[in-house]
Amino acid sequence: MRTTNKSAIVAAIAGNAMEWYDFTVFALMTPVIKNLFFPVDPNIPGSEINALLLTTALFGSGFFMRPVGGLVLGYFGDRRGRKAAMTLGMALMALSVALLALTPTYATAGIAAPLIVLVARLLQGFSVGGEFGTSTSYLIEAAPVGRTGFYGSWQIAGQLMANVLGAVLGAALTLTFTPERLSAGAWRIPFFVGLAIVPILLYMRARILEPELFRIEQAAAHEKPFTAALAHPGRNYLIGMGMVVASAVSFYVTFGYTATYAKEVLKLPLMHSFLVQMIAAIVMVIVVPIAGAVSDRYPRKPLLLASLISYLVLLYPLYSWVIAAPSIEKLLVCQVVIGFFSAFFLGVYCTTLVELFPVRIRSTSLSIVNNVAVLISGGFAQFFVTWLIALTGSPLAPVFYVMIGVTLGLISVIAMRGEPRARLAEA
Repeated sequence: MRTTNKSAIVAAIAGNAMEWYDFTVFALMTPVIKNLFFPVDPNIPGSEINALLLTTALFGSGFFMRPVGGLVLGYFGDRRGRKAAMTLGMALMALSVALLALTPTYATAGIAAPLIVLVARLLQGFSVGGEFGTSTSYLIEAAPVGRTGFYGSWQIAGQLMANVLGAVLGAALTLTFTPERLSAGAWRIPFFVGLAIVPILLYMRARILEPELFRIEQAAAHEKPFTAALAHPGRNYLIGMGMVVASAVSFYVTFGYTATYAKEVLKLPLMHSFLVQMIAAIVMVIVVPIAGAVSDRYPRKPLLLASLISYLVLLYPLYSWVIAAPSIEKLLVCQVVIGFFSAFFLGVYCTTLVELFPVRIRSTSLSIVNNVAVLISGGFAQFFVTWLIALTGSPLAPVFYVMIGVTLGLISVIAMRGEPRARLAEA
């Protein structure tokens, strides 16, 4: 028997969360695993920071494959269906997780160790590259009339749930194991957890039905999605990319970099940093769907502007306050406040972005917009801010990076003409 619509929505959200869980775990485990794949020589000045730079570069390498995966899986999703693309992406993610869980360290395999991780990261990038376009399109096309904002917000909520789960496991590991035992193999546990869950999600995704809106559009379409996407007016692509940049700096710097920043720059305990990450992510999971529901009742553009302006205004003073006398309590206040406004933006922006493009080219267009913007602004964000901190000696370097990204998002929203959902009838 085929699944109900609610079960299909759960499959889309849970699968999306799982895709991002593995990205999140790698980012959170960076302080732990950096020396396992890039050994540090205490006799060489700068060896520690170099290991961190190389590990963040390894994290960023997956983003090179995101545009490729986005185009391939996005095109596949527009041609063969959201279900087929979502299932294929999940299968590739399963393979990458298995590689990360089982890869040897440098001490065992030498240079082969980081190379295996590189292959796993490239597979992850390919898989995640197609996830945003296909799963977000699915959620919004399966939504009841007047509920697209709420349904679309769950794409972001799924990513944040992955952040919560990753932070919970990170905190549990640092509380349970000594640094020596973590390095000896306990760091693999989150990857094995992901590997155990993936088969269930694959089964769930294999049983979902295509949204009726997509089936109608697919039957009537005559153009190939990729050709049609390229012919679509470029203005919406630029607006979409600007909003994605604001989203990317939030995920990959403001929150994805928290544990590394707290440990390496603020010199705060790693376990407590994971707890801050977890609490901030829980707040964001709550706020995002509320923001999505609000956007179904009120115009989205003013909501986007208000959240981005608040985000931009508060960034510098809050982080300056934390840096002046670092403490876990201050970091928690900072992350929760920033997280609230970031989450409100994210809860509204996702559906707004999707509705910039017609159904027949939506998956392909979203994949182009999301992955090009994320590659530029998010993929190597952790590498760049680590390098900027080392170069300038200023712990505020990540803040300036985020402020630039949020400003680009703000400009894009200002440039947006009217309400995209008003054009849904044209889709």
